[in-house]
Amino acid sequence: MNESQERVVLNAEETQGLKYSVRPADENQFSSFKMGAIKHNFQHHPLMQMDKLQSLAEYLMPLEQCRFVAPDLQQDSVFFHYGKATDGRDLDEFFRRIEEPESWLALYNVEAHPDYQAFVEEVIDTVRPQVEREQGNIFIVNGFIFISAPPSVTPFHIDRENNFFLQVQGQKRITVFDNLDREVVSAQAVEEFIVNRNLDNVRLKKQYVDRGCEFNVGPGDGVYFPSTSPHMTRTTEEWVSPGAGVSVSIGVVFYTEHTRALAQVHQCNAVLRRLGLSPRPPGTNTMLEGIKRPIGKALAEIKARYRGYNPPPGAY
Repeated sequence: MNESQERVVLNAEETQGLKYSVRPADENQFSSFKMGAIKHNFQHHPLMQMDKLQSLAEYLMPLEQCRFVAPDLQQDSVFFHYGKATDGRDLDEFFRRIEEPESWLALYNVEAHPDYQAFVEEVIDTVRPQVEREQGNIFIVNGFIFISAPPSVTPFHIDRENNFFLQVQGQKRITVFDNLDREVVSAQAVEEFIVNRNLDNVRLKKQYVDRGCEFNVGPGDGVYFPSTSPHMTRTTEEWVSPGAGVSVSIGVVFYTEHTRALAQVHQCNAVLRRLGLSPRPPGTNTMLEGIKRPIGKALAEIKARYRGYNPPPGAY
């Protein structure tokens, strides 16, 4: 039996004193600048069990941090979600019928709950040395939990943060693309998202689907991918059995000094682009980026102070 086939829930005696950790699937190949498979044992953590997740959802619902999607969502759809289940279910009914096909619930910013704030920090602390050695200090750690019954998808999108994506229950297929592939997502589209929260031009291009790397993950598996890596997920039905038909995963995401430096370059490039220039995206000229970073930071501070700019977290 491999780690993906382990039981999700251990009894109290088995979990007592269990040390939780995240580790690269291949220690010699891991880089915080590249996607890669990871392993973990957080599927056994008490806070990752369904009763605790339902309590968390009840806590987050009044904060408008429970998100639902329409049942006809596709991987190339606009990633639009709602504050209530589209079929009218309340939370109690949603969890009672959680194994019904296309049930999909995301719990956003779970660190709003004190127990889950400690949880996401616990996850990051197990990988902090490897990441900070390459990218500098970690800051603003968030958690996003996805609960779904197949068939279901999370559409193609990008995020600002680096992501340790952990599968804790059921099976899922996550496809991740190179964050530096400017044909999959253009430099301007990334820039618009980093600077202005605009995902309008971040859409799946079917001619480039084969460029993605698909990871089949089960409990104890996961994927690490850096900031702005395009990704999408899907759950299919072949692994489902009575009483075991729900996929649960958590993305523990975070910023670093490196992601902030990239955001500063994007801020500068956005202004250069408005002046009619075609600036080079981050990652193409280290010397030039050393000049752009302080300019981008200053421009963002001026916009925030005098023009009502509401910068995304970690934007500068």
